Amino acid sequence: MPTAPRPQNTDELYQALRENDRRPYGRTRTVTAEELVDAAEQFAEPVPLIDALLELQEAYTYGSEPRKSPVVFARLLTLFDEQPDLFDERLRHQLFWRFKWVAGALRALPEIPLASLRQWLTEMRDRYEKAGLDLQPYYGQAYRLAAHLGEETALAYELWAGRSRSRLSDCEACETCDRALYHLAAGDDERALRAWEPVLAGKESCQEEPARSASYALLPLLRTGRTDQARELHLAGYRGCRRNPSMSAEVGRHLEFCALTGNEARGLELLAENRNLFDEVDSPQDQLDFLTGVEVLLQRVETLGHGELPAAGFPGRTWTVTGLRAEVRGRAADLAARFDDRNGTTAHTDRRSTRLDRAPLLDALELTLRTRSLDDVAPAAPAAPVAAKASTARTTATVPESLTELIRQARSLEEEAHPDAQACWARLRTLVAARDYTHPEDPAVGPLLRLRADLLADEANWAGDKDEFADAAALHEEAAGLYDDAGLPGHAALARACALLAAAEIPTEDADGPEAKAAALTTAHTALVRLHEETSGLAPHQEARLLRLRATALGLRLQVSGNSGNEEHVAPLLAEVDLLHAFATRHGIGGQVARALLLRATTYALSGDLPAALTETNGLLDRLKEHGPAWHLPRVLALRGRLHLGLQDAQAAHADLSEGLRLAADWPADAVDTARLHAELAEICMHLGRPDEALRHLTRSAELDLRRGSRFAAFCTYSGAAQLSLDLGRVEDTIALLDSLLAEPDVTTGELDDRLAAQLRLIRARALHAGDDLKAATAEFVALAAESAGWDDDPGSHAMIAAETAVLLGESGEFGQARKAADQALAAHARAPRYEHLSNTLRELARLQAQQQGSDGLAEARAFLADAGRVADEARAAAYEAHGRSLDTALAYEHGRVNAYAGAYEDALTALEQALTLLGEPGPEPDRAGEWAECVRLAAAVEGIYLERPAPALTRLDAAVSRLTAAGHTEETEPLTALADRLRDEE
Repeated sequence: MPTAPRPQNTDELYQALRENDRRPYGRTRTVTAEELVDAAEQFAEPVPLIDALLELQEAYTYGSEPRKSPVVFARLLTLFDEQPDLFDERLRHQLFWRFKWVAGALRALPEIPLASLRQWLTEMRDRYEKAGLDLQPYYGQAYRLAAHLGEETALAYELWAGRSRSRLSDCEACETCDRALYHLAAGDDERALRAWEPVLAGKESCQEEPARSASYALLPLLRTGRTDQARELHLAGYRGCRRNPSMSAEVGRHLEFCALTGNEARGLELLAENRNLFDEVDSPQDQLDFLTGVEVLLQRVETLGHGELPAAGFPGRTWTVTGLRAEVRGRAADLAARFDDRNGTTAHTDRRSTRLDRAPLLDALELTLRTRSLDDVAPAAPAAPVAAKASTARTTATVPESLTELIRQARSLEEEAHPDAQACWARLRTLVAARDYTHPEDPAVGPLLRLRADLLADEANWAGDKDEFADAAALHEEAAGLYDDAGLPGHAALARACALLAAAEIPTEDADGPEAKAAALTTAHTALVRLHEETSGLAPHQEARLLRLRATALGLRLQVSGNSGNEEHVAPLLAEVDLLHAFATRHGIGGQVARALLLRATTYALSGDLPAALTETNGLLDRLKEHGPAWHLPRVLALRGRLHLGLQDAQAAHADLSEGLRLAADWPADAVDTARLHAELAEICMHLGRPDEALRHLTRSAELDLRRGSRFAAFCTYSGAAQLSLDLGRVEDTIALLDSLLAEPDVTTGELDDRLAAQLRLIRARALHAGDDLKAATAEFVALAAESAGWDDDPGSHAMIAAETAVLLGESGEFGQARKAADQALAAHARAPRYEHLSNTLRELARLQAQQQGSDGLAEARAFLADAGRVADEARAAAYEAHGRSLDTALAYEHGRVNAYAGAYEDALTALEQALTLLGEPGPEPDRAGEWAECVRLAAAVEGIYLERPAPALTRLDAAVSRLTAAGHTEETEPLTALADRLRDEE
């Protein structure tokens, strides 16, 4: 089925060719190019067919289909031989340029005999000589063939590199890469990197560069100790080649780089992102290079003991790392052997072996803001929560082998709320879920019914920790029923108490908000007290926990009430805390004593008495350090850190939270809420002006939340981290982070909240724009604008997204589409005003159109300014105050600039005079003085240069310099003085 309507004349054909040229290389572009060749053959004029064939050969070449490229070129060469007059200078240049493409295509096909490759080079040399063309491009291809064969390359290199460049030479970036690769093959990393410097620095580029050079330079940079540059080039270079069939070899080298720097998890992530390359690369040479890079990665993952991990591979089946590695090894080895058989050397097998035998260059190099290990990407168990890794500094939790001992230890640890209980419950959950599970017949562990209730209670606690209160309440109730059936009324009562508190925390859509929540917690507390009074025979640890639940209910009520110091809520809470403290002290339950003291300190903090809270916290820390339990230390240090921050001592807060984080490493992350510690440290780092440190803590907090299943919270935190990264100018870091997040299954399947997903995409689009990838940024903004148009509950966000989209379309020169996007923004703005944002957008669109189109775009530019004028009128009527300069002043200045760009200089000068009137005389504020000086400078330039009235322009400038100097703004006078000197010189 055709991809587009068939052109009916040559004008339509050329329009279709231009549109296809804007598409990325790949199957869609190639199929369209094939259809356009068919269409071109219907016309009597042969030149359109030549242009269509050129487009088709380009699509084959950069779409990694080398078998088809020479066939198309043969048709072009036949047309040239038969009708050379059809080929003007442009077409002739294109024809002779593509001899090199054919040479490259033939090298990439092992089924083409070596004699045919040499014969083609002879044909190229003869054709160039006959046409009077310089032979440097021919010698370049001869060198590339020698390098491909693994022959001695010194002479071939000198014959090419020693010649001057010609019009048909490869671009400077490509030749730079070839020179660097020559030195690299000789083992001279330093000389190769010196040769690459202009390309890697962005001074030279082309269709393939600098992405090609970056992929080759990664390992030399590591070997020479330039790890930071290697990291930067990996992020930027990978983005330039990912999912591109014609750059699959480059992707393979990035996978190899990940494998050799301790980033195996990222390597598997990138492999999944490039799964299309297993099917879409038709070049055997590119396949070999890609598959070898894949094998290096898979080999490393398997060596580390993770061969069972899933891996993206050839279509048609699912793969593990081990299975895919075996398949890749067979295919790549066969390809290398085929090339070597054709070439009569062992070069390809040797190069492949060198890559596979290379040892890791670094144990760990932090490539992205989202650092993960292979353990982190292992698929989670299907049953409920799996415990986090138990520790680093402390001895890992010991899980007994004996089932009876395991059950008894889990319950014992649970009684004292010990973090290691998690590992025991996780192991038991796995065992009980097995089909062959047999429960021990031991009175000490009780019936299976009780164990199932224990597991339900643990699962309920996990749900509550993730704020999934409805699930938690239901699970606690189910556990209570099982405890009843098992004849354990105390356990059942405690489970029902937990269910009561969880039910009170279920969010409601009640209009009363906090008041309704406080009332629900009051009701829950009353029910907890009644349940406590009606339940007899409770064990001390059970009664202590019930007392804590009572106190917790009142603590939550105080927290949601927002009534700082309200005795109505504070006094009852402190009374409950005293009951808990006295009971726990009497029965020697140290963990509950600590919790009572922590609740007391928190109560003082919530009531606004920070000094009292700090005193209580200091005492609690002393007690914990002497008597334990040690796992409470991180939480209490976190509380003291928050108190110090509230008392304006950010340094002390940072010290407390840093120490808390250090101690948290001894315990499972979920048990001590390490994610929250990182998040709070990030906040304090921002207070201290340490944004890079804050960014590290934000990403670690988010990743911990993600691992524990709190995915919405994790993505929210990651969104903040991405925005901070972008604000810090770390564009590539931002894009890499968001690319990783947007590939998460709950994002790709649409499970994540659509607004949060859109926020992540919006930050990514802004990062792409900041990274000068205007095409990709515009495409993402256009998609977001279309989606946000349906957000009837949030027209303000659509207004801002559509406005940004319009600006990017304007930067791309697509002013028709920009006008439509601006109209969408204005329509949404009418429902939810965004005065300053819309005014800025409309003025910028006017400037872009006038700057790009001159007088031809003046009418449309003025239409944008007219819309901006109406927005300014609305803002004035609404008494809106702009955050920066006034909308009226900004508009007058833009009228001046737009008219100047379009050559309407008298109108420009009039508008700038109005802007100066609105601005008034410069005062002490430096920002306003700078704005006033710029307006004077532009007015003087229009008047003195374009209207050729230097005298009044000089008078204007001299007066402005005097005013600014008198006001102390000497720096702002410099551009005015420079313009005045220029005008005087021209006189």
